[in-house]
Amino acid sequence: MLTVAPDIEVLARFGRALADPIRCRILLALRDAPAYPADLADALGVSRTRLSNHLACLRDCGLVVTTRDGRRTRYELADERLGHALDDLRTAVVAVETDRTCADAATEGCC
Repeated sequence: MLTVAPDIEVLARFGRALADPIRCRILLALRDAPAYPADLADALGVSRTRLSNHLACLRDCGLVVTTRDGRRTRYELADERLGHALDDLRTAVVAVETDRTCADAATEGCC
Protein backbone atom coordinates (compact mmCIF):
# COMPACT_ATOMS: atom_id res chain seq x y z
CA MET A 1 0.00 0.00 0.00
CA LEU A 2 1.32 3.45 -0.92
CA THR A 3 1.14 6.28 1.60
CA VAL A 4 2.09 9.95 1.46
CA ALA A 5 5.23 10.77 3.43
CA PRO A 6 5.38 13.76 5.80
CA ASP A 7 7.18 16.90 4.53
CA ILE A 8 10.47 16.36 6.37
CA GLU A 9 10.63 12.71 5.30
CA VAL A 10 10.03 13.72 1.67
CA LEU A 11 13.00 16.10 1.82
CA ALA A 12 15.20 13.47 3.48
CA ARG A 13 14.28 10.88 0.84
CA PHE A 14 14.93 13.38 -1.95
CA GLY A 15 18.30 14.24 -0.41
CA ARG A 16 19.27 10.57 -0.15
CA ALA A 17 18.34 10.00 -3.77
CA LEU A 18 20.30 13.03 -4.98
CA ALA A 19 23.38 12.09 -2.96
CA ASP A 20 24.67 9.88 -5.77
CA PRO A 21 25.52 11.21 -9.27
CA ILE A 22 24.19 8.09 -11.00
CA ARG A 23 20.84 8.43 -9.25
CA CYS A 24 20.77 12.10 -10.27
CA ARG A 25 21.36 11.08 -13.88
CA ILE A 26 18.61 8.45 -13.68
CA LEU A 27 16.15 10.97 -12.29
CA LEU A 28 17.02 13.49 -15.00
CA ALA A 29 16.57 10.82 -17.67
CA LEU A 30 13.19 9.82 -16.23
CA ARG A 31 12.21 13.48 -16.07
CA ASP A 32 12.23 13.44 -19.87
CA ALA A 33 10.33 10.17 -20.31
CA PRO A 34 9.64 6.78 -18.72
CA ALA A 35 12.27 4.17 -19.57
CA TYR A 36 13.22 0.52 -19.31
CA PRO A 37 16.26 -0.47 -17.21
CA ALA A 38 18.24 -1.85 -20.15
CA ASP A 39 17.76 1.38 -22.09
CA LEU A 40 18.73 3.47 -19.06
CA ALA A 41 21.86 1.39 -18.46
CA ASP A 42 22.94 1.85 -22.08
CA ALA A 43 22.15 5.58 -22.10
CA LEU A 44 24.01 6.21 -18.84
CA GLY A 45 26.90 3.86 -19.57
CA VAL A 46 26.53 1.79 -16.39
CA SER A 47 26.10 -1.94 -15.88
CA ARG A 48 22.58 -3.29 -15.53
CA THR A 49 23.40 -4.62 -12.07
CA ARG A 50 24.61 -1.23 -10.87
CA LEU A 51 21.60 0.49 -12.44
CA SER A 52 19.27 -2.02 -10.79
CA ASN A 53 20.70 -1.19 -7.36
CA HIS A 54 20.20 2.53 -7.95
CA LEU A 55 16.65 2.01 -9.23
CA ALA A 56 15.87 0.00 -6.08
CA CYS A 57 17.13 2.91 -3.98
CA LEU A 58 14.98 5.37 -5.94
CA ARG A 59 11.95 3.10 -5.51
CA ASP A 60 12.65 2.82 -1.77
CA CYS A 61 12.90 6.62 -1.59
CA GLY A 62 9.48 6.80 -3.28
CA LEU A 63 10.70 8.86 -6.23
CA VAL A 64 10.12 6.33 -9.00
CA VAL A 65 7.41 3.77 -9.67
CA THR A 66 7.24 0.77 -11.97
CA THR A 67 4.70 -0.30 -14.53
CA ARG A 68 4.58 -3.81 -15.97
CA ASP A 69 4.66 -3.84 -19.76
CA GLY A 70 4.36 -7.48 -20.76
CA ARG A 71 7.54 -9.16 -19.52
CA ARG A 72 9.33 -5.84 -19.08
CA THR A 73 9.18 -3.24 -16.33
CA ARG A 74 9.09 0.46 -17.15
CA TYR A 75 10.26 3.09 -14.67
CA GLU A 76 8.94 6.63 -14.32
CA LEU A 77 8.91 9.43 -11.79
CA ALA A 78 6.34 8.84 -9.07
CA ASP A 79 4.91 12.34 -9.55
CA GLU A 80 5.36 14.71 -12.49
CA ARG A 81 6.09 17.53 -10.01
CA LEU A 82 9.38 15.77 -9.22
CA GLY A 83 10.55 16.70 -12.72
CA HIS A 84 9.79 20.36 -12.00
CA ALA A 85 11.58 20.11 -8.65
CA LEU A 86 14.63 18.62 -10.37
CA ASP A 87 14.66 21.49 -12.86
CA ASP A 88 14.39 24.02 -10.03
CA LEU A 89 17.21 22.38 -8.08
CA ARG A 90 19.40 22.00 -11.16
CA THR A 91 19.12 25.69 -12.02
CA ALA A 92 19.32 27.03 -8.46
CA VAL A 93 22.26 29.25 -7.66
CA VAL A 94 24.41 27.84 -4.87
CA ALA A 95 27.15 29.73 -3.07
CA VAL A 96 30.30 27.65 -3.46
CA GLU A 97 33.72 28.78 -2.35
CA THR A 98 36.22 27.71 -5.00
CA ASP A 99 38.89 26.75 -2.47
CA ARG A 100 36.62 24.50 -0.38
CA THR A 101 34.69 21.29 -0.70
CA CYS A 102 32.33 19.58 1.70
CA ALA A 103 34.00 18.32 4.86
CA ASP A 104 33.04 14.77 3.89
CA ALA A 105 34.15 15.00 0.24
CA ALA A 106 37.08 12.62 0.61
CA THR A 107 35.18 9.90 2.46
CA GLU A 108 31.64 10.36 1.16
CA GLY A 109 32.36 11.31 -2.44
CA CYS A 110 30.25 14.43 -2.36
CA CYS A 111 30.89 17.78 -4.04
